[in-house]
Amino acid sequence: MAALPVRYRSLSVWALYAIGLAPGLWTFYLGVTANLGADPVRTFEHFLGLWALRFLCLTLLVTPTRDLLGISLISYRRALGLLAFWYVVAHFTVYLTLDRGMILSSIAGDLAKRPYIMLGMAGLIMLIPLALTSNRWSIRRLGPRWIMLHRLVYVIAAAGVLHYALSLKSITAEPAFYIAAVSLLLGYRLVRPRLMGWKRQRKARVSASA
Repeated sequence: MAALPVRYRSLSVWALYAIGLAPGLWTFYLGVTANLGADPVRTFEHFLGLWALRFLCLTLLVTPTRDLLGISLISYRRALGLLAFWYVVAHFTVYLTLDRGMILSSIAGDLAKRPYIMLGMAGLIMLIPLALTSNRWSIRRLGPRWIMLHRLVYVIAAAGVLHYALSLKSITAEPAFYIAAVSLLLGYRLVRPRLMGWKRQRKARVSASA
């Protein structure tokens, strides 16, 4: 699939940022206008975390989409990853301020009683270096180490979906869907080397017979 011209690609990335942030801004508006139901803080917190997980899934979807469908969305992967990071930060900020009121004893109690809180915090901590190095300078500076560092996204996605599922205390259709999606996206990474090797061999045979 042909890539967009550079000038349109840049505009489309900025459009992705605008579209990606719109759900969070809209829900914030609903909150300040008292339209988020009986427990607005918890609803807002859950919503932000769910969108973080969605953008993590979309980030992981870029590679199989290119490999299997020939559609390259690599220009949007950085934006998708940063959107996931921003939603995680917003989710954590709402938890820290509006949910727990910056009361350290309450936060410590949550950490002790609820393992999923630790999973969420671990995911946020791991996301920070990925967000800070999501730029061309870091890619040049770190070289092959950049690829190794950014493979943390697999661990982050696993931690994120477990954090989400455990926070609901029951596995309904929605968390089951995200568990399945993350499992497939991570499982694909295990079979990808063999799949790509098979595709290269097939291409070589076709070229040899041409």
